[in-house]
Amino acid sequence: MRLNKLIVFGLLVAIGTFSFVGCRKKKDTVAEITVRDSVGAAVPGAQVILYPVGSQPGSVINVNIYDTAYANQEGVARFTFNDDYQLGQAGVVVLNIKAKSGSDVGQGIIKIEEEVETKETVYL
Repeated sequence: MRLNKLIVFGLLVAIGTFSFVGCRKKKDTVAEITVRDSVGAAVPGAQVILYPVGSQPGSVINVNIYDTAYANQEGVARFTFNDDYQLGQAGVVVLNIKAKSGSDVGQGIIKIEEEVETKETVYL
């Protein structure tokens, strides 16, 4: 009888431990692009496009990310990659940045890191 109680208690402790330790909620994977003009002032309303590195005509790549956002009043455009990143994955992707405001264009590159807010600045 005492052995049965110990076995049941042991199973309950094991189940409780796995349910608290085994499930980790993933954090947000975010890219924040700040757009500035030649004197360093924020450029609100600038169009920011993220697209894969190596996406030249005729090239073959396995990244299916092409996203556009517009900079807010502080000149910042935010992109969320929670659907593109899975827990346990090492890294997410390296992307080209293209920012446009009127006839001004700026370019850059960003490496999206898993579960962090990656920041980059592009100058027009």
